Amino acid sequence: MFLSFVDPSLVRKHLDAQAVDAAAVIGLLETRAIPAGTPVYLDDVTMLPIEPLCSWFRHLAYDDKDAKTLREYAYIMRRFIHFLHSRGRDLLDATESDLRAYRVLRMQTQEKPVSDVTWAKEAQLLNQLYRWLVDHGHLRDRPLRMGRRGRNPLTPRLRRGMDIRHMTLAQYRYFRDVGLGGQLPDSRASNVFRGQAPLRNRAAADLALSTGMRPQEWSSVLMPELQIGRRRPGESVEFAVQGCAKYGKYREIYVPTATADALDNFLLIERPDLVATSAKSLAHQRRELFVVDHIDYETGKLAGVLDGQRRTFTMSAMGPQLRRITVQENEAGLESLAVFIGHGGQMLGPSSWYWIRCEAWERMCAHADHRDAPVMPQRRWRWHDLRHTFALQLLTYLERQMDGDEPDAVARRRRHMAYLGGHIKHNPLLIVSRRLGHASPSTTYTYLEYTDDPLNAVDAAFGAWTVQDSDTYADIASRMLSGNGQL
Repeated sequence: MFLSFVDPSLVRKHLDAQAVDAAAVIGLLETRAIPAGTPVYLDDVTMLPIEPLCSWFRHLAYDDKDAKTLREYAYIMRRFIHFLHSRGRDLLDATESDLRAYRVLRMQTQEKPVSDVTWAKEAQLLNQLYRWLVDHGHLRDRPLRMGRRGRNPLTPRLRRGMDIRHMTLAQYRYFRDVGLGGQLPDSRASNVFRGQAPLRNRAAADLALSTGMRPQEWSSVLMPELQIGRRRPGESVEFAVQGCAKYGKYREIYVPTATADALDNFLLIERPDLVATSAKSLAHQRRELFVVDHIDYETGKLAGVLDGQRRTFTMSAMGPQLRRITVQENEAGLESLAVFIGHGGQMLGPSSWYWIRCEAWERMCAHADHRDAPVMPQRRWRWHDLRHTFALQLLTYLERQMDGDEPDAVARRRRHMAYLGGHIKHNPLLIVSRRLGHASPSTTYTYLEYTDDPLNAVDAAFGAWTVQDSDTYADIASRMLSGNGQL
């Protein structure tokens, strides 16, 4: 079984010199409205689509699943199909024994068993697939007997809460300056540091920490969104996210002044070299890029040429893939409009940020015994931990503003619940929930377990916790509470 993904840019690149007309293939994809990133399974011998698997993934694509999710699902299903083939079975004749044996393999007998969380996602996907096969007449019944209340018997019985990990002030500065910036724990420069673009990586950490954005959101920010070239020193920035946000949920992002200044340092010192060395590479890819020739800052729209056609996009609605290929032409050639770029000239992807984080962790561990190094956690920091840190710091500050000096944790919790009735506009939980873009306030409630826990509390004073020794969480909170309270 051969797995591929729909990509019109590759069709143009590789079919132009072939007997098949690339324009005809692209026209067929557009006629059937098959989104880029849709998985396609082909038979190894005939190279024909494997049904009904391809139809199910087209159904998921029409259901607005993003390309990243579809890719993850595609590899999960390929692994499952290979397992069935090893037992002489296929998708449509699999039995309950096959599915339960697959669960045992994944969670117990394979070389590296997966966690309950990972298997729960796979089990849910398998259940979704077989429900679709029954609904569309490919099967009469699902191979699994469903439990009471429709419970999927493959899913783990143990339920885990949110994995909320956060940093203290000392831990964050150590992560940013030593891990990402290559400094020594005593703030001296390291003579052996050979990392790339430390200012870029530090600016990315500051942006993530001070805004609470998810990694996919902050890593794909465009320069026009941050008013690069238009912002005056000392000014903060606001812009909207939606296309890169989870569930496509719209919200406003506030970037403090000090964070914007840290980004300016990277843009002034490091980024020009990355742009200069990649101009020729981008020129060869021009046909696959969205070349912008007009930026409307008032409406937040970009206009230019994509696939030989004139197109206009609203920046907040642009997804990660479109942002990655968005460029602008200047005197030196083509330049990516993404803030955080690599040596290829295009926006850094998740894998690049993963390795940046891994290398930072190695540097932090190498200096962990230094007297100025903070206590290190047992597990490697994640970029998402900066979002958790933002949420806990902001929630703690807002609670203190509302609670005053109330020492009783029970009384504080009772007051928090009372907020929902009479103080929805200024309720700390709802403010942080809206700021983070949570689908439900119940997700934000989990953070309360950490704000009252003295062992995990982030009790560094807000006046001391700064991004660049300027903006504090008190400043950010004041911004949120000002005016009409809109976030």
